[in-house]
Amino acid sequence: MAAGGFRRIGVAGHPRHDSIRPTIEELRRTADEHGAEILVEDRLQEFAPDAPVFDHENIDLLITLGGDGTLLRGARLVAQSGTPVLGINLGHLGFLTSMALADLSLGLQALFRGDFWLDVRSTLDVRVTGADGTHGESFIAINDAVLHKGGFARVIRLAVHVGPDQHEVGTYTADGIILATSTGSTAYSLSAGGPIVDPSMDCILATPICPHTLVVRPLVLPMDLQVTVTPLAGVDEVILTVDGQDGAELRPGDHLAVRRGEPRLSLIRLAGQNFFSTLRRKLHWGLEHSDRAGSR
Repeated sequence: MAAGGFRRIGVAGHPRHDSIRPTIEELRRTADEHGAEILVEDRLQEFAPDAPVFDHENIDLLITLGGDGTLLRGARLVAQSGTPVLGINLGHLGFLTSMALADLSLGLQALFRGDFWLDVRSTLDVRVTGADGTHGESFIAINDAVLHKGGFARVIRLAVHVGPDQHEVGTYTADGIILATSTGSTAYSLSAGGPIVDPSMDCILATPICPHTLVVRPLVLPMDLQVTVTPLAGVDEVILTVDGQDGAELRPGDHLAVRRGEPRLSLIRLAGQNFFSTLRRKLHWGLEHSDRAGSR
């Protein structure tokens, strides 16, 4: 077994990024030094023609090359197997990726030394049911499931219920609703006015998008409660988007049910990394104070 416990390492990434080739080459050199094997997804084979293609069952670790969107896509590939994921950011700092490209060499050495910890995140089970009770598509969401209008710009009416007894929360007249994990609290939900939630908390955020009535505010709900959203008559097309990548179309009377997902996402974190240090860097918290201190 390779140092750090990883023998077969999968690599997923964005093939059009300028840094993809040299990054894969460095990954392969470092893996060879530590007795590990690099496998790639099929879209990256042009950068490593002799490397095997991975699937979720034949790797111990998945490394994603890109931003948070690439990490989300990669994590969904291995969600059912529980394979840990390490995100290497090839652009700007993200909330989910762990390592900047400039820190690649030192970060990989720490990884193979076993100098890391696992940050375990909850997911959402997202299911669509037709108005006639027929089962539709189902998804696993890491960040969020967003129900929003399609076609022309107009508000939609959504009936929201929670819990096994389907207690009525109310009817939302809005551009849509975001049902997010605590991980997704710093994504679309934050842009729509939702709260920032520590990712260790198991909860579902229900954040309306541009509600017609300003007193309709975001809700923080226990993860054990199922949230059901039903589009009401008056709009022909309502779109479900999961993690900004997958989705389905709903019609009036269809039901979107969101509850705790069975898979859990394990993110590799290196020493010294934590949620609040990422917030400070990403949102520039304390920047004004640092500027003042530096000018003295």
